[in-house]
Amino acid sequence: MKIRLCTLSALVAASACGNSENDGSTSLPTNTEPAFETSSESHAPHGAIPSGRSCGTATTTATVSDPNLAVRTTVSGLTQPIGIGFLGHNDFFVTEKSTGQVKRVVNCAVNATVLDLPVNSASERGLLGIALHPRFRQNGWVYLYWTESSTGADSDVLEEVGNPASAFAPGTPRPFGNRVDRFVWDRRANTLSFDRNLVVLRAYQADEGQPLRGNHNGGVIRFEQNDEKRFGHFARHRKNEPEKLYIIIGDNGRRGVLQNLANGPFGPGIPDDQFGGPEPDNAHLTGVVLRLNDDGTTPEDNPFFAAGAAIGGEPGANWQKIFAYGIRNSFGMAVDPSTGELWQSENGDDTFDEINRIEPGTNSGWIQTMGPLTRISEFKGIETTFGQMALQQVRWPPTNIADSPIDARARMVDFPGSHYAEPQFSWKYATAPAAIGFMEDGSLGADYRGDLFVGASVPVLAGGYLFRFDLTKNRQRIAWTDPKLADLVADNTAKHDGTESESLMFGSGFGVGTDIQTGPRGNLFVVSTSSGSVYEIYRASPSDD
Repeated sequence: MKIRLCTLSALVAASACGNSENDGSTSLPTNTEPAFETSSESHAPHGAIPSGRSCGTATTTATVSDPNLAVRTTVSGLTQPIGIGFLGHNDFFVTEKSTGQVKRVVNCAVNATVLDLPVNSASERGLLGIALHPRFRQNGWVYLYWTESSTGADSDVLEEVGNPASAFAPGTPRPFGNRVDRFVWDRRANTLSFDRNLVVLRAYQADEGQPLRGNHNGGVIRFEQNDEKRFGHFARHRKNEPEKLYIIIGDNGRRGVLQNLANGPFGPGIPDDQFGGPEPDNAHLTGVVLRLNDDGTTPEDNPFFAAGAAIGGEPGANWQKIFAYGIRNSFGMAVDPSTGELWQSENGDDTFDEINRIEPGTNSGWIQTMGPLTRISEFKGIETTFGQMALQQVRWPPTNIADSPIDARARMVDFPGSHYAEPQFSWKYATAPAAIGFMEDGSLGADYRGDLFVGASVPVLAGGYLFRFDLTKNRQRIAWTDPKLADLVADNTAKHDGTESESLMFGSGFGVGTDIQTGPRGNLFVVSTSSGSVYEIYRASPSDD
């Protein structure tokens, strides 16, 4: 058994494009020098002192179009890195999808493996998400989204997922396996230790007439931005109020209410699969963004809290946790530092990948549509003639897609408090977006402040593109400069084709980009799963570095 220490893969790349099989709160310590405090010069473990100077090596593999900017590799030689969490300057955690390890990187070198989890990494499973609590310096809480192996050791076998006898309570019996847990950082021991589980989610897909699958797990987790971060000294945020965590999971191959099929794929009274549904029981809580308190309880201001309470039972309790639904799959989610609003990238099957702004109660429209409703005929036309022509599930084929925008909208599940939301931007044919992240300051130049950056889940276009989006002044929409994008759709001519995305192209050669974040002192960091590296984009002039 693996215990705590005291590429996305090619499969991921394929399934991202639709071809694969992709209790109460703990009181805060009061000691004046907590063990979980981030390292300082006088208390750094193992002699590792984060330097005030930048580190890393120049690279020509990943490049950006602005001659005033450059790219360096801050750390390399990692095994499918997928996310980072900053402890300080030149000091961060990096997670590895297939090993289940959380490593600490100090001064551009791996300092220690601080946690090792028994993951199942088949297809799009694995150690998928990391988020540090907004008050991490006080409580040391680190949150991880991971897929548990049934063997107590790492596995890449599709069947070996979920462990009812887990060393991490409460366990994950079939069909579960995905989970979000809280761990506590001990800087003196340089370790993370298990604290509690927040939620257990589905991971096992064994559907009649189809092979086993392990895709559409989502996995990105992000904390809601509190007033203290946005407004500093003038904030009214109550320090004892629970922080809110966003969790995204893809549809996991389900075809139920949360996929806008009110009666599931077969009709009234017939389950979606061998584990139940189509109502959102625990085995069908998929294709959603969840919003939970930092201890796993449900916030009473969630958009469906009252409506869920009225329903009652397991489905009602799950509706209460939901922030948004109708989501196919996503590898990217970020909070706008200026407004606190949630943005997300969403992967279509063969067509209409999306960039979305997620409001409370959003219905993103899947499976009835992807892309703008006015393009429903193109959505159906491509999905019924291109690729596998199956939407990855034989029990609801693309021939079922509506023939008109009115019909598609009428078929959606309108849960009380919900609203259908059109994408902010989309691509006619899939370009397979992955991570998204905002540039939070002006360290790259004033023109970049607040811009949204998007990485690739398949390194075909530009060797792994980095797209850059400007937002409108009120930050509610994508701002376009190329007249061809006035309709907010890039009408490319084939999958992974960059036609009409030329004005968005900011970087190339980044491979599979699974996390994009602004560092503690600025600069933009990009995690590349396929290259085993973390890149840093910075000002080329030494005086601005």
